[in-house]
Order: sequence, then structure tokens, then C-alpha cells
Amino acid sequence: MIPQNLLDLAPELVSELQQLLSREGEQVLADQVARLAIADRCRCGDDFCATFYTAPRPAGSYGPNHRTIALVPAQGMLNVDVVGNDIVAIEVLYRDDLKAKIHVAMP
Repeated sequence: MIPQNLLDLAPELVSELQQLLSREGEQVLADQVARLAIADRCRCGDDFCATFYTAPRPAGSYGPNHRTIALVPAQGMLNVDVVGNDIVAIEVLYRDDLKAKIHVAMP
């Protein structure tokens, strides 16, 4: 699959993530968001899931340098998975507008 630039696909999500991460004191991560590309999407089949990966999906767990940042968006749920100082996945739940865009980009 060819990675899709998040800024081109969903500029509104880029802006939202930047604001929410900045609010959490995660400026280094906020600065990464505009450069993220979607490497793949979650394929769990849940109709409320629009989760996507910005790095290759691991075969198992992300390991000891992994952390998840739970954000508080106005709509749905957003969690950012980070390994070291790099965003590796963004869990997007209950956001049909984003799900449609992500599923078109990554069928």
C-alpha cells in the first residue's frame, strides 16, 4: 500500500490533533502531526473504528517504550500511540466522517 499523507486526507484531523496534543503538553508530538502518513488502517471490522497506523504495524506489542495518550476531543475518541518520541498509530473511534476518508484511502 502507498502511504497517504494525513494532511492531504484529513486536514481537520491534523489541526485537531495538534491542538489536543499541545493542550496535553506534547508539543514534540504536535509538531509531527502535519508530516504523518497513513501506512495502513485497522482491519478489525468494527463499524465504529477508524484507527490507522503511521508506522508499520508490529507483529506483537510495541514494547517497553510504548505509551498511549488519551485525548479529549469534542466528538468520538482519539488515542495516540507513541514509541519513543514517534507517533506510530492513532486510534479513532466513533468518527464516521474520518472513517469514510480513511477507508477510501486504505481500502
